[in-house]
Amino acid sequence: ETLVHAFITSRSKTSMYHALGYSTMHAMQAAMTFEQQDILSAIATMKEALHTCQRYRKKNSVVESLSSLVSKQGTDQLTEEEMHAEMCYAECLLQKAALMLQIVEMTHNHVKTDVYSQFEGGVKLGIGAFNLMLSLLPSRILRLLEFIGFSGNREMGLSMLREGASVHSLRAVLCVLTLLMYQTYITVVLGSGEGNLVEAEALIEPYIEKYPNAQQKFEECIAAQQEWRQIHHLCYWELMWSYIFQQNWLKAYQYADLLCKESRWSQAIYVFQKAAILSMLPEEDVKRMGEDVEAIFRRVEGLKQRFAGKSIPTEKFAVRKARRYNSPNPVKLVLPSLEMMYVWNGFAILGKHAELTERMLITIEQAEAKLNKVQNPTEYQVDDECLVQLLKGLCLKYLHRPLQAELCFNRVVQSERRIRYDHYLVPFTLYEMGLLYKQEGDWNKARRFIETAR
Repeated sequence: ETLVHAFITSRSKTSMYHALGYSTMHAMQAAMTFEQQDILSAIATMKEALHTCQRYRKKNSVVESLSSLVSKQGTDQLTEEEMHAEMCYAECLLQKAALMLQIVEMTHNHVKTDVYSQFEGGVKLGIGAFNLMLSLLPSRILRLLEFIGFSGNREMGLSMLREGASVHSLRAVLCVLTLLMYQTYITVVLGSGEGNLVEAEALIEPYIEKYPNAQQKFEECIAAQQEWRQIHHLCYWELMWSYIFQQNWLKAYQYADLLCKESRWSQAIYVFQKAAILSMLPEEDVKRMGEDVEAIFRRVEGLKQRFAGKSIPTEKFAVRKARRYNSPNPVKLVLPSLEMMYVWNGFAILGKHAELTERMLITIEQAEAKLNKVQNPTEYQVDDECLVQLLKGLCLKYLHRPLQAELCFNRVVQSERRIRYDHYLVPFTLYEMGLLYKQEGDWNKARRFIETAR
């Protein structure tokens, strides 16, 4: 990767695409680190890239510049080189605008078909992302931008991104990633609409067919470079979960441990995950590895972060669960790794694989049998039993055994008054019952249970 970086750097002053690539590398690093120095450095390289691109753009006379204010310039008036210069210049401006936001808070006839598809993909990505980004801004800011000539049309932005995703170009995958981020995350966080999971699955399906082995690709990604460790951390996170789904606890522990040692994004979550995974291993294996599960759980509370005076919900959940180990004689958590999997919506992923779900059900039933044999129940007994019933019901639901799943869910709801600590279990179980009835086509019951859960 050092040779590639050196090659791009050497031509960044003379080639528009090398300048764009060089500045994009710095912009990606700034986006991953969120360090002010990296952002300022990225903005500086972006300015140099704009200067390089400017040299290849069409030079207009004073009269042409004035006329462009009232009429649009067609691509038929540009050479192939000038069109690509406009494209690179626009992408640099888009990235520079994103960096500036981050530091405050973050025609066809004479161009060959393959070249034009690359150009077209870039245009659709730029226009689509720009319109979508502006449409998400608060209305008062959007009105100000409209006053000075900018507008954000969400439907137009989504349409352009969809077209860009369908074009065979270098930027198609960026259009796909932008749409996936919008449909699965941004709409939920900003409350700007309902996410479209059907579209998200359709967008990602071709890539699943092309790259069926996720673990192999993540490991190749890690081996490909050593400079951007943040990319490694993203891979570690995904690999950890993939091995949890497979109940390969030793491999899952390996990546959880790496996250604890290297990443600073959410130490409370990483440490909790590490302890939760170790809880799934035999005690003799844990001792052989030189780990102390209780001591690791006790570290979680001191690692909680606050942003703008607010705690991260998943960290708060992990801290509350880990407090059980603050007692001189702590009562062990039951299936903490699977409980956290549910918090991260992992059962929706696991449920697509019947064999893995069956194996997970066996693990849950083993925990259930162990709880049933307890001679002296603790204050956490009912909470633990209800958690196991919720997790068991989820597996049965995804295995299309609705009557058994309903029985498990009902046991949780009927125990509501006896639950002492994990009060989230009942509303979440009601919600899962609503989804179960929806799956079975009983819309009236589904609506009633989901409304009750609220």
